[in-house]
Amino acid sequence: MMEWIAALVPALLTEHAPAVLVVAPLLLAAVAALMPEGRSAWAIALVGTLVSAVLSIVVAVDVQTGGVVSYALGGWEPPVGIEFRADALNAALLLLVSGLGLLSVVYALPSVADEIEPHKRALFYSAFLVCFSGLLGVAITGDAFNMFVFLEISSISTYVLVGMGAGQDRRALTAAYNYLILGTIGATFFVIGVGFLYMATGTLNMADIATRLPDLSGSRVVQAAFAFIIVGLGLKAAMFPLHLWLPNAYAFAPNFVTIFLASTATKVAFYTLIRFLFDVFYPDAAFVQASFVWVFAVLGVIGMIAASVQAVFQSDARRLLAFSSVAQVGYMMLGLGMGSAAGISAGLLHLMNHAMMKGALFMALGGFAIRFGVRRISDLNGLGRTMPATAVAFTIAALSLVGLPATIGFWSKWYLGIAALEQGWWWALAAIIISSILAFFYAGRLLLAVWIAKSPEHHGVPARARSPMMMIVPLWILAAANIWFFFDPEPLLALARAAADAAITGAGQ
Repeated sequence: MMEWIAALVPALLTEHAPAVLVVAPLLLAAVAALMPEGRSAWAIALVGTLVSAVLSIVVAVDVQTGGVVSYALGGWEPPVGIEFRADALNAALLLLVSGLGLLSVVYALPSVADEIEPHKRALFYSAFLVCFSGLLGVAITGDAFNMFVFLEISSISTYVLVGMGAGQDRRALTAAYNYLILGTIGATFFVIGVGFLYMATGTLNMADIATRLPDLSGSRVVQAAFAFIIVGLGLKAAMFPLHLWLPNAYAFAPNFVTIFLASTATKVAFYTLIRFLFDVFYPDAAFVQASFVWVFAVLGVIGMIAASVQAVFQSDARRLLAFSSVAQVGYMMLGLGMGSAAGISAGLLHLMNHAMMKGALFMALGGFAIRFGVRRISDLNGLGRTMPATAVAFTIAALSLVGLPATIGFWSKWYLGIAALEQGWWWALAAIIISSILAFFYAGRLLLAVWIAKSPEHHGVPARARSPMMMIVPLWILAAANIWFFFDPEPLLALARAAADAAITGAGQ
């Protein structure tokens, strides 16, 4: 299927696909900002995400058939010039970000019209395209400083997008401000670390840095760079306990923004951690080895349990799912902390699965909200009878979050548990089980409200109601994917294994 789509793309676009998939939405962001009304800006956002999705497929096919793809910007060959570089690791991420971005934009038209004031909608879609372009840039760049630039491009636009939720809830402004402060701290730590790397190696090309660092593993400058970069990226990825920006950002942002961020933003930061740990720093170095167990694995396990406990006691549905996201990041960090191909593959599989399940959950909440203004868990009471199509999709994604069989969430936890046993980490397996039990309780609270509790009067008289079709279609695509990939997990497993192998192979070069 991907090969067939790639074959339809003109040769000129195929040749420059790594650059165009990032530049196209960035240029279209300026066009969207000039549009007189929101629908035209939405159409431009749709075109931008569609172009990037198609070109991401082109890049993925090129990687599949020819190995690593290197694109020198401006004709300056690396390591002197800036390089866009794609392998199996980031090709999978490009597909994820562009695919979820496209589905989110399809969903956005009625959702944004409901939440954003008419005169702000064009600027809203413009900010989204800037954020989208920044995330793609982070995923494909091969230059450490360029990665910082793209991180900031995506982050600054995200602060704006979160703050635009103030029309529905003034707490969005506080959430955006807190996100800005913590995001700036994270970015500062990251760029300081990049500066230390440049001081030690004299280059910013990540592949070039990697060739020089094995001889400098005892350098205090390199170790300081590692510490700064890990803290900066850990904050961007919402790694426990650096997650404090996430619950309010997800809870008070516009529904469309929450869907897109929950599906992509922390995943891109997690990818960046893998890229630096395996392709830049030498993983056999003592300080890197220590970080696997004592930073990523330990904090991942604590985050899995602590955030799940916090989720159990939430009264706001979106805050509950936000704390759940922190717990799910913990699963990914545990896989990374194993430092093995099996662990990284399981973490990356969970990354892809979590994007689909959490995207569907937030889409369903947005569907409930556009009809009934749902925010609190008690507002969900009886919606299974009032909005059955949305409620069934919500239920599928919630069960996937728990990890029950017949959903993709089962395979994430299964392979993560196997990887933990291969390491002899019984304590990690116990943490996975405990966190899954806690997920059963907080997801159960949502499902009890939807299907068992009696409908309150404010749900109105109609026996049946539904979200607009443009919200239902992407919701059900993700809900169906949660079931489809349980019975046919091989495509996702192949992507995760190839990505993990690319990380491990890159570390050995």
